[in-house]
Amino acid sequence: MGVLRPVEGCSRVFLSTFEKQLDSKRRIVVPADFRALASGPFDGVFCFPSIEADCIEGGGLSLFNQYKSLIDELAFGDPLRSSLETVVLGGMHRLAFDTAGRITLPEDLCEAFGMKDVVAVVGLGDRFQIWERDAFLGHREEARKAARQGLASLRDAQRLMRANGGGQ
Repeated sequence: MGVLRPVEGCSRVFLSTFEKQLDSKRRIVVPADFRALASGPFDGVFCFPSIEADCIEGGGLSLFNQYKSLIDELAFGDPLRSSLETVVLGGMHRLAFDTAGRITLPEDLCEAFGMKDVVAVVGLGDRFQIWERDAFLGHREEARKAARQGLASLRDAQRLMRANGGGQ
């Protein structure tokens, strides 16, 4: 598995998947390129329980700002706003890099997602996810199937649009 690196010509994005061993204190070493991508007002990352999967989601200040902007668009008292505030803001941890470039994953999140040994860190563009390795392998297979089916459906819709004169 690879290292998360910026892509030439792209804005700063998290790419690739790599496996990391959790030490006895729940720390993982974060590659220097990854740390550079997450740079912001403090030397670390923001992490919280993912909304879409059974894993930790994280990123730099730009991800935090995206969620905060989304929440701020909703009216105070809106049930969706309250849910997002609870899960994202209430579940958020600021994880600082130590001198060796490690972060310590919060015990509550490790327990919630069964992270005891090896984790998979998955770059998703403007964010990343941290999974228990075996859970990620199953998730990745399901995602591959869904992507394959979704891409086939998208191509069929594009062909139909072109055939009906809508693609010109």
